[in-house]
Amino acid sequence: MIYKRSSALFEEAQQFIPGGVNSPVRAFKAVGGTPIFVKEAKGAYLYDEDGNRLIDYIASWGPLILGHAYEPVINAVIEKAKKGTSFGMPTEIETQLAKLAVSMVPNIDKIRFVNSGTEACMSAVRLARGYTGKDKIIKFAGCYHGHSDSFLIQAGSGAVTFGSPNSPGVTQGTAKDTLLAEYNDLESVKALTTANKEEIAAVIIEPIAGNMGCIIPSDSFIKGLRELCTQEGILLIFDEVMTGFRLGKGGAQEVLGIDADIVTFGKVIGGGLPVGAFAARNEIMAYLAPEGPVYQAGTLSGNPLAMSAGLAMLTELNEHPEVFESLAKKTEYLAKGIEKVLDKHGVVYQMNRLGSMMSVHFTDEPVVDFKSSVKGNNDFFKKYFHGMLNHGVYLPPSAFESYFLNDALSYEDLDATILALDKIAPTLK
Repeated sequence: MIYKRSSALFEEAQQFIPGGVNSPVRAFKAVGGTPIFVKEAKGAYLYDEDGNRLIDYIASWGPLILGHAYEPVINAVIEKAKKGTSFGMPTEIETQLAKLAVSMVPNIDKIRFVNSGTEACMSAVRLARGYTGKDKIIKFAGCYHGHSDSFLIQAGSGAVTFGSPNSPGVTQGTAKDTLLAEYNDLESVKALTTANKEEIAAVIIEPIAGNMGCIIPSDSFIKGLRELCTQEGILLIFDEVMTGFRLGKGGAQEVLGIDADIVTFGKVIGGGLPVGAFAARNEIMAYLAPEGPVYQAGTLSGNPLAMSAGLAMLTELNEHPEVFESLAKKTEYLAKGIEKVLDKHGVVYQMNRLGSMMSVHFTDEPVVDFKSSVKGNNDFFKKYFHGMLNHGVYLPPSAFESYFLNDALSYEDLDATILALDKIAPTLK
């Protein structure tokens, strides 16, 4: 495919925007080449500035679960925009969306809307600290909770050491309150809780990881984590920015059968517009201003456009829960098709999948955490990504991102994707 105009647009963008992009993964640094500039999208397809049509497997990184330009969502936003874009005052639609979200998700009584997943996770941690009166948190290597300072932490030299910043601008003072554990390794969490007795406010986790590929927690790990948090008086935060309203009406809590203490949302809850949220039981949310002492605010939080898009999206999912089964079946079909092709061509790989999330890792070891995910052959992945792109298939431009399927994808689209892989698979050896 030819990307002459995208290349020209990228050159221009780099003159005015750092790196030419407003979010780093878009720059194609992980795969090389020039990023694709999108002109428009509809259903399962992206249409770029060079006139190419691409089958889309990122769905704007998750929110477009029913496809691009989904008519009920678009119409809701248009009608609401005619009445004003934001007011900085309460509106009825905020309560309508809150009521619907609370009715769909287990174990939450109240929800607070913000403007991004980063804001949601940052605010959830602040609330946990305010509620417990403790300072430290535990996060997991490979889990991404936005770019707030507390989350940009890498491991120290041992399992019970303080974290250290892995981005300039994050202070050592911030880093010392963030402890790093290994995903799917309950013993690493126990070591941290033992070494920091009565100091840990919360454990925050992607219940199904999506930022080191799609990685599923073992049953013993996630149940053990819930039990440990309860025993130690630690709040368990589920970052469901990706999984909320995607894996099921009740998200990962419903699918895994685990109750979190605080849950964060984004992506689907905004129907494609910038929005996030965090939610919990009454006794925890009562600590949030203006009802309680933990401060959190946002001028555009709960703005009518985002609320109208979210309400339209969640209404569709609530009234048609069969979409989750449809998506899971399509994901299974695609995954099995990919497996068949890679097996036929003798390509070494691992396939991870749950619901409408999946990832392919070019490694011979099971991918269960960050350490195993980084062992994947990135040279294979680059060939895979660009080979599929040249055949009209747009995959996540990073080996460490989950695919997000949307229900506008037809089985013909899935077959076309599998056929494209069959054509390029010999190059992956």
